[in-house]
Formats: sequence, structure tokens, C-alpha cells
Amino acid sequence: MKRTEKKAREKTNPFILETVIALNKTKARVWRDVAERIVAPTRQIKGVPLWRINKYTNEGDTIVVPGKVLGNGNIDHKVTVAALSYSQAALEKLKAAKCKTLTIRELSKKNPKGSGVKIIG
Repeated sequence: MKRTEKKAREKTNPFILETVIALNKTKARVWRDVAERIVAPTRQIKGVPLWRINKYTNEGDTIVVPGKVLGNGNIDHKVTVAALSYSQAALEKLKAAKCKTLTIRELSKKNPKGSGVKIIG
């Protein structure tokens, strides 16, 4: 059992445990990095507001948020966002901007090599 899986077992959310196990099965370094960030202590997992996503991304980028996407701010271009969870306001604003929202596990299945993925958070 990998170190990140041991840390994930300390979490009570089975969704997090399944996500970490799935990410550890991939060979890509980016997915292992995301798994490490997910199993960090709760106080270290940060929510990422939409204004930050808007500021640090360009049209068509694919980003991963190893935490929660928050609805503060706006987004004015299309991006693909994968996160553990989304606030209701963030989902509404992302849909209004015609952005694609996924879970981290869905994105890791679609892009197992992790090419072109940015981590924000």
C-alpha cells in the first residue's frame, strides 16, 4: 500500500479514498502529485475562487483543483475544470461561461498521461 493510500484511509470520505487509489494506479507524475495534495490535512486543502482560475488560465486550458472551487469572482473564458467539489455558485458561473466541469477521477481517465494539465490550489 502506498503512502498516499495510507493517508487517504485516515479520511472518512470514501470518495476521497477511491479517488486517491485511482490516481495512484496511473503512472503520470501529475496525478500522483494531485493524490498527495488531496490527502493533505484538511486545514491545508484550500478552496480556489473563480477569479483565481480566471487570472491564471487561458482559453481552452485544463486545470485540476485538489479541493473545492468557490464562486467568488467571475470567469470570462472556456476552461475544463476538474475538482473534488464545487460550490453551487461556482457551478452556475462555470456553466454560464460554458466551461466543462469534471471530477478529478473522470479527468484522470480521459487524460491518463496528464499532459497539458495545470494544478491550481
